[in-house]
Amino acid sequence: MDHKEEQTNEVEALDSIYCGELEILATEPLHVFSIPIKSDDYEEGVSGIQCLLKFEYTPMYPEEVPIIDVEEGENLDESSLNELKEFLIEQASENLGMVMVFTLVSAAQEWMNTLNDKLQVRKQEMEEEKKRKEEEEERKKFEGTRVTVESFLVWKQAFDEEMGILKQKEGSNKGRKLTGKELFMTDKSLNESDLKFLEEGDFVKVDESLFQDLDDLDIDDQELLDED
Repeated sequence: MDHKEEQTNEVEALDSIYCGELEILATEPLHVFSIPIKSDDYEEGVSGIQCLLKFEYTPMYPEEVPIIDVEEGENLDESSLNELKEFLIEQASENLGMVMVFTLVSAAQEWMNTLNDKLQVRKQEMEEEKKRKEEEEERKKFEGTRVTVESFLVWKQAFDEEMGILKQKEGSNKGRKLTGKELFMTDKSLNESDLKFLEEGDFVKVDESLFQDLDDLDIDDQELLDED
């Protein structure tokens, strides 16, 4: 096998297949060239992934693996580039004895599309998870605090104590006699004519000192009602 001739013929064939994309970087002592590949949905700056495959023939190629490198990844991290390189070296080892660059480029293209599909699924999952968390946070704003057994018992104790204090106040108010002034203020004998008189807007000056002595009177509210 004339290795040099095999290599030259392959480069010419590749140049026809990848017209305008294949770039020959060197011809001596051996050919070095690069071919860009990208996912089917690639759109610069918008979506998809791409990288540059670099091949360098060895003296015994195609009976030995060419030197392969993967460079200039777009939307690809270093780990993915190394993974693709290892994949291509493995594929090259399985194709020894025949020119293989076209086969390797096709395998790399398929690998890129598979990876891109995974990245798109991962991106969608992350977006859905973000949306779910945002909706969860929004729901919590309207949900309030969840009631647990412990929180209910604490609230119940405070409620019972508050009700007990109110009942004590009501009981103490019932047993207390009204003062004279309080009896006057609760007197229901003020008839409608009195109210009408006051509503007409006449200014009535009340001397509150006249009622100060009423506070000192010990008058039972029941006695007042009996007199009525």
